[in-house]
Amino acid sequence: MARRSYSLLQALDYVMRSESEDDEESAASEEEASSSVSSENDSITTSDEDYHPVPDSSSASENDTETAVEAERLMAETVGEAADAGAPVAEWMSRSGNIEWFPTAEKTMRYNPVPTGITPGPTLYAVARISTLRSAFDLFVTEEIIQLLCTHTNLHGRRKYWRDVDDVEMRAYIGILILAGVYRSRHEASRGLWADKTGRAVFRATMPLYRYAQISANIRFDDKLTRPGRFRNDKLAAFRVLWEKWVARLPLLFNPGVDVCVDEQLVGFKGRCGFRQYMPKKPTKYGIKIWVTCDVATSYAWKMEIYTGKSPGSSREVNQGMRGHTVTCDNFFTSFSLAEELLRRKLALVGTIRRNKPELPSQLVQLRQRKILSSLFAFTKTTMAVSYMPKGGKNVLLLSTKHREPAVSDGEKKKPAAILDYNRCKGGVDNLDKVVGTYSCRRKTSHWPLALFYNLLDVSAYNAFVLWKAVHPEWESTKTHQRRVFLEELGHMLVTPEIARRPCAPRSKAAAAIVAEIQQSESESEYDPQPINKMRKRCELCINRRRMATTRSSCGKSVCKDHSAVVCVSCLP
Repeated sequence: MARRSYSLLQALDYVMRSESEDDEESAASEEEASSSVSSENDSITTSDEDYHPVPDSSSASENDTETAVEAERLMAETVGEAADAGAPVAEWMSRSGNIEWFPTAEKTMRYNPVPTGITPGPTLYAVARISTLRSAFDLFVTEEIIQLLCTHTNLHGRRKYWRDVDDVEMRAYIGILILAGVYRSRHEASRGLWADKTGRAVFRATMPLYRYAQISANIRFDDKLTRPGRFRNDKLAAFRVLWEKWVARLPLLFNPGVDVCVDEQLVGFKGRCGFRQYMPKKPTKYGIKIWVTCDVATSYAWKMEIYTGKSPGSSREVNQGMRGHTVTCDNFFTSFSLAEELLRRKLALVGTIRRNKPELPSQLVQLRQRKILSSLFAFTKTTMAVSYMPKGGKNVLLLSTKHREPAVSDGEKKKPAAILDYNRCKGGVDNLDKVVGTYSCRRKTSHWPLALFYNLLDVSAYNAFVLWKAVHPEWESTKTHQRRVFLEELGHMLVTPEIARRPCAPRSKAAAAIVAEIQQSESESEYDPQPINKMRKRCELCINRRRMATTRSSCGKSVCKDHSAVVCVSCLP
């Protein structure tokens, strides 16, 4: 008997037609049975040939069973032919019922990344302004920010006994904080930093302890008297102005690479704060949460936003200045709607997703009859979801619009390529937390704006280090602790102007020697004329001791600094 092939529509039509014919046959049988009964009542004798029995329910059920079996056989043949032809075998519906998933990637479109159009690394604006370590740091903590700190600190300090702080002293205060972080003095009392035995001479040489304590107690970032009116609509009113000025500088100085990471940063704080968060998986557990967008390659903090709670009606731009990048995030952010929205903005998404999301099919979530180290894929036209089972009773769910093929690595654990890519990029913000916490300038405080200010200095110092190494890659290339050297030199550059103008030397001999050395070098560089010819010779005017001198172009003689004088250009004949 020849095997016939049916399409899906033909099979369904055949099943419906068979059911209708069975109904007609059963109706005809009933009519014949009723007629036979009536004729039997009319006549006394009836022949066997005229007898037609009524079909019972058992024969009807057997007929229906045979029809259902035939329909299932036809459907199986149709599905087999569709699979042989290369069409999708079946579709998986999401638990919400509005997304169709397929177990194969045949209907999935190929991913073509959009060119970013920018060169990763420091911008031309930053490169043109970086000449020293301090100039790289000043790109973040600008003169405008320093003046804002001085204005509000002096305004608050004048309400009691106070001596005004200027920009030089404010930078020296910041330099002390950076040096304290370099020396790992984060949990050490300030009195111990200024002590003769346990402290360091550079702190005593910069300013007295009481002055440092005065600035720490009175430093402010806004006017306290006008804060209540602003605080009604903004929980961050005490720090908002300075924060926005600083955050606007971050994308202006650096272009991220193709891969960026979005995650949270927790600034440790246990004092009173209206938007303090509790995160038990973090080392500090209590603190202020900040959303951070980092470059994966360098961990440069490119965007930051303080989380102050849910703000209804606020609309935020997702990809300001980003195009063609791949965003890596955790399951707090990842959703199917976010992936589609980022695709419309020409951004790809790679992130873990929670198992209770209604957009996932139930086949990916179930764990029964799954082998360990197995991977199950599901696809739409633009999205791939994968369920990887690293061990029994647990699976990892990941959603990606960048990966469109069911690729699995050849390693021992047989991880999908999407999960390997996620593991490579997910640690951008975590690495930022690690490097910032290594030499952190945070001090113990009960004021949350000051805790945010310490974190601002830490991130600024690290971003400045990233810019400096990108512009000068050969700088201290043989040392393994380059960032410590960078921070130490930066701290000394910030405190040196304050030491050079200190009116009286401190009582400590080591601190007094530092003050004398810096003031002497500053005076020599200020009053000594610049040599025109760098060749060093003996002074022609010295009688007893022939000192080294520099040849002058005006008279051609070699004289030392004791036999030379500085003359104004307007006084020359």
